[in-house]
Amino acid sequence: MSAHLGLFVAVEHRSSCSRRRRRDKKLFLRRRPEGAQRWRRRAQWTFLLLNLWIGAQFYHFVTAAERAAGGALPSRPPGVEGWLPIAGLMNLKYFLATGSIPAIHPAAMFLLGAFLTASILFRKTFCSWLCPVGTVSERLWKAGRRFCGSNFLLPGWADLALRIPKYALLAAFLFVTAAMPANAIAAFLGSPYGLIADVKLLDLFRRMGATTAIVLSIIAVLSVFIKNFWCRFLCPYGALMGLGSLFSPVWVRRNPEACIECGKCRRACPSNLPVDTKLAIHSAECTGCLECVSACPSENALDLSIMGRRTLGRRATDPRWLAAGIFAIFFGFVLYAKLSGHWETPIPDAAYRRLIQHSSEYGHPH
Repeated sequence: MSAHLGLFVAVEHRSSCSRRRRRDKKLFLRRRPEGAQRWRRRAQWTFLLLNLWIGAQFYHFVTAAERAAGGALPSRPPGVEGWLPIAGLMNLKYFLATGSIPAIHPAAMFLLGAFLTASILFRKTFCSWLCPVGTVSERLWKAGRRFCGSNFLLPGWADLALRIPKYALLAAFLFVTAAMPANAIAAFLGSPYGLIADVKLLDLFRRMGATTAIVLSIIAVLSVFIKNFWCRFLCPYGALMGLGSLFSPVWVRRNPEACIECGKCRRACPSNLPVDTKLAIHSAECTGCLECVSACPSENALDLSIMGRRTLGRRATDPRWLAAGIFAIFFGFVLYAKLSGHWETPIPDAAYRRLIQHSSEYGHPH
């Protein structure tokens, strides 16, 4: 009799525990497919193609100027100045110091302003939505994951240590720029080197030396095995955007009530951020790529929010509006610069031709 009673108590206990587990288990609602990554890829490829078009135009301009024949040069695309972030910083310092927009490389300042504004409002989205280098880097690590099965995950201490160089480079650039008076900036940008800084950058790749080729090859190979190697550890421009994003009102926010703790968001994050354990992500390393949100299988568990506010059952930020906001800022800055007459660098064709034909003679001013 006692044996039967013991068996009954054990069965009833297991049944009670099972009911308690079912009662405590969170209701899992599968997230409906959403197009965040589709919209982001559209933005990435649009901006990559735009940069390739600008690069082709600029190459045509430079090669035409290198020819000895006279005559009018083809149009120089001012958008190439987006590849001159240091000139953009210098011009921004000049503008803040004097209240005047500099004549040399003004597009660099407006493009820097557009990207920084987008980062402040929408996190470091320049890196994951617009930057062509970021697009190529992402394609590399995704190709590595596809062929190798996974990417190499660095230990936490190594990941933190390897971020130091980009912030050190940024600090050096900011220090030098801040220390330069306005007249020194004007003199630098007005020097032969400063006038054709974009041409010197092109020559770095056209006449690539062994050292440059080896360094680029190493970065490319590492980018296949480590997610966004250049962007996460070496890019000072991305570091600046990351610092700006710390003021962003847009956060990735996790709802613990809907989270099923599967860890897919953390594994999907290119920056290896602890999305699965934090209530909100405020890190300067968050690029607003929405990879974590797209990977999350649970409805309402992970979304973008504005100032931490969200309504359960409804997304706070739609990827279409995010894409529209980013491009509105970019084209808004460009349109203002064009309409105000501060987009083109006013150098006569004859002067450009002479400078470009003697570009190898101009070294960096001391």
